[in-house]
Amino acid sequence: MFSVRAYEKLLRPLARSLSSSAVTRPIPPKRGIESPEAFLKAIGRSSDSKLSSLSESLSEWSNFWKLGGLEMKKAGVPVKDRRYILWSMEKYRLGWAIKDFAHEPKPKKKIRGRGPSVQFGKRIRSRRDR
Repeated sequence: MFSVRAYEKLLRPLARSLSSSAVTRPIPPKRGIESPEAFLKAIGRSSDSKLSSLSESLSEWSNFWKLGGLEMKKAGVPVKDRRYILWSMEKYRLGWAIKDFAHEPKPKKKIRGRGPSVQFGKRIRSRRDR
């Protein structure tokens, strides 16, 4: 028989992994969107053109919803676009309407840092004592 320490070290981690497995995410109903290409066009940011290399995954609705970040990475989709597509897929899976969550990216900042060093013709210095 096993001692208590052997059980704690060897079998407890295995028992945990054998008793619970990863939950598979459900494939959502179409709700007016007929194809994966239509979904990508609806969320915007030209997502449909960025996933054009994954045409076999985009052919069927169920294959598209099994798509993960690693497959998108192998297809050459940039990180920001990958995160937006996966985020949008999760929102749609939860039942949100596309018009409620789809949005354009933030515009670039025009001022870098904490602002200009010269304001109103005077050089701005720190306020700490020197």
